[in-house]
Amino acid sequence: MYTPEPDVCHELLGHVPLLADPTFAQFSQEIGMASLGAPDDWIDKLATLYWFTVEFGMCKEKNTYKAYGAGLLSSFGELQYCLTDKPEKRGFDPDKIASTKYPITEFQPVYYVADSFADAKDKVSQWAATIQRPFSVRYNPYTQSIEVLQRKSHVLTLARDIKSNFLFLPSLALSERYMDEAVRTLLFVIGEVATLVDALVKMK
Repeated sequence: MYTPEPDVCHELLGHVPLLADPTFAQFSQEIGMASLGAPDDWIDKLATLYWFTVEFGMCKEKNTYKAYGAGLLSSFGELQYCLTDKPEKRGFDPDKIASTKYPITEFQPVYYVADSFADAKDKVSQWAATIQRPFSVRYNPYTQSIEVLQRKSHVLTLARDIKSNFLFLPSLALSERYMDEAVRTLLFVIGEVATLVDALVKMK
């Protein structure tokens, strides 16, 4: 069962394996970055969204329920429970998830199930993009730091990074061995373009 107290089993069995996956790590990071500059009421919504995804997320795979939340993966009792008909399973809707109340020290009565993990990631990104804040932020993988895009120089640096990634893509795509990396890079570039557009809008 999940506990709010420090729990090394929860961290090692639940979070660590998932954070070793680049796609999931980015998903978790995006939720955190969405909180930067967000109003207080949105912070509460993001915390609830985190609970129903990173901690107690479920999705479908070939019409079979799968768990990806660390709170489920580190609890064999709740992992078995969530796959039964006892809890209520609802469709994945970030707006509804964000306003759902939940217990902390007992099995969850409700789980939100995405059509796939990719579906959950896309919907969360689209929902987070609606947060009203005075600036844009991005994670710079080269400096491993978060940048606030408030000046023209910041935007120009981002534009140059996007150009460099685009030039790098063809060499990856030509090799079947690196096809997965090419796809990840393309998705990263698309996200960077969206951040660039958002920054330009806010600088007007």
